[in-house]
Amino acid sequence: MRSVIGYLVCLVVGLTIVFTFSPKTEPEQARLSLRSDRVQINGLLNLGERVVAVGERGSILLSDDQGVSWQQASVDRQRDVALTALVALGEQRLLAVGHDGWILRSEDSGSHWREMRYDTELGEPLLGVWAAGGESVLAFGSFGKFYQSDDAGLSWSKLSLDVDSAHLNSMDGGPDGRRMLVGEQGLVLRTRDGGKHWQTLPAFYSGSLFGIVRLSPEHWVTYGMRGHVFVSHDFGDSWTQVNVGNQLPLYGHVLLPDHSGLVIVGAGSSVVRLDARGALVGVSRLAGLGTLTSATMVGSRLLVGGERGLLQGSGGSVAALGK
Repeated sequence: MRSVIGYLVCLVVGLTIVFTFSPKTEPEQARLSLRSDRVQINGLLNLGERVVAVGERGSILLSDDQGVSWQQASVDRQRDVALTALVALGEQRLLAVGHDGWILRSEDSGSHWREMRYDTELGEPLLGVWAAGGESVLAFGSFGKFYQSDDAGLSWSKLSLDVDSAHLNSMDGGPDGRRMLVGEQGLVLRTRDGGKHWQTLPAFYSGSLFGIVRLSPEHWVTYGMRGHVFVSHDFGDSWTQVNVGNQLPLYGHVLLPDHSGLVIVGAGSSVVRLDARGALVGVSRLAGLGTLTSATMVGSRLLVGGERGLLQGSGGSVAALGK
């Protein structure tokens, strides 16, 4: 009897090995290797016809049906390194950044990616990337790392900022040359001339700021640790705290497509909605989604990413968030 049981166990194990390592068709391989609800997502980008997500272990996921299903992108040199953010430089050209100074570039809306930069020595993360218009793009991150490319990400040069090696987390701006850059310990920098000269603003908060949002040339919002949200109506000359009613850190945001404001997401599945001037519209939670790090809009629906992957919660309609 024992020999029969042993034989059956060996048979099952053998069949499992054969199934695992045998050649698969592309749909079978994608189905076996990809669970979009089990990949930590750090960045989301909606290109209209396609949604692109990046996250842990170099994951790049694509959806051509508004987030219903996902497939993996092709990376010419896959690394087991987290990707943290991505940006579009047009309809086809995309850039993604991550740990170890990793920078990837795509010329086909994210289907295929090529490595542009990788730092094997320092191993420090890039935390954000921002398109400055045309061929110009900026990447930034830990310990004051700040790089610029003037050829759409093909080559990069190091820029110097007087930030005392502070981590740089988020950047935003407009075609008028007004930009802001935020980071740890309440760091906020401002430029009026497209980055030629940067000014460090007087501290109004001592905790880390994870996001900065330009609503208009005058109206700006920044957010970060312990549920802190601040709004400025004078391009950063003064800031007022928005009381969101909790102390959960906030990590990511999306501007609403009708220019009616923005949605900020964070820990505890928290969702904060502000109007076009940065006033609070409502606060809610998308139950059971864990820590949220990023968000985008697909039509009128909110698609979120975070520690539990890519999800839409409680119908996903932004109309239900505080109105």
